[in-house]
Amino acid sequence: MLSKARIKLINQLKQKKYRELNNMFLAEGSINVIDFIKSGINIIELFATEKWIQNNEHNLSLISQTTISSKDLKKISSLSSPSEVLAILELPNTKSTINIDVKNLTIALDNISDPGNLGTIIRTADWFGIKQIFCSTNTVDAFNPKVVQATMGSLARVKVTYTNLNTLFENKPKDLPIFGALLSGKPITEMQPQKNGVILIGSEAHGISNELLPFISHKITIPSYNQNATNNLESLNASVANAIICYALCKK
Repeated sequence: MLSKARIKLINQLKQKKYRELNNMFLAEGSINVIDFIKSGINIIELFATEKWIQNNEHNLSLISQTTISSKDLKKISSLSSPSEVLAILELPNTKSTINIDVKNLTIALDNISDPGNLGTIIRTADWFGIKQIFCSTNTVDAFNPKVVQATMGSLARVKVTYTNLNTLFENKPKDLPIFGALLSGKPITEMQPQKNGVILIGSEAHGISNELLPFISHKITIPSYNQNATNNLESLNASVANAIICYALCKK
C-alpha cells in the first residue's frame, strides 16, 4: 500500500532542498536500482510491482519492500513511461574532502548545468574506468532524478564530489597535468594516451571559467572535419566532447 505520506516524500525528493534535508534520493528503473543494491549503498525503501520483486528476490534480502501497482508507480515516477521499480536511497556525501587520484585519469566539471549532460558524463566515465569526478559547486546536482536516470547505473560506481575547483587545483601535485577542453589548443588527434591527469570540461554556454584557465597545463581541442565555410557550429555538446577526449586519452 502506497501511503499519502510516502507519495508526498517521494515527490519532494525530486527537489534538491528536500534531498539534502532528508539525506535521501530516488532511483528508478531495474538497471539503476540493481546497480545501487550491488554497490552496497543503503536502500531505505523499495517500491515495485509484484512481478519485479519475484524476478529479483535474490537481490532483495534485508531490503524493505512495498509491492505496488503500475498505476501507483505512475503517481510517484519522474518518467513519462514509469518502470517497474523505484527506490529511496541514502544520499552519499558529495562534499567530503578527498584528494585527486594521481594514478589515474579524473574528470573535473565546471558549471555543467544540464542534467542529461552530467548523467552522460558519469556514464562515460564509468565506461572508460574513470572512478572520480569533481564538480564545481554550481554544477547540477548529481542526484537530480534526470541525472540519476541518464547514468543508467553508473552513478553507483563513480564517485562524484562537489568542491571549489580553484582550491582543488591549487593543492594538487604540481606535476599532475590538467587537460583543458578549449576551442583552441593541441588537437587531441596528436595526443598520446595518458596514465593520469585531470580532464577539465567547461559549461555548455561559456566553456571553462577564466579563473581556472591558469591551471591548465595542456590546452586541447577536438578538431572539426567540416570544411564548410558557412558552418556556424562553434562547439560540441559538453558530454560529447568529454566522451571524445576520454577515448583519446584512454586509448591504448
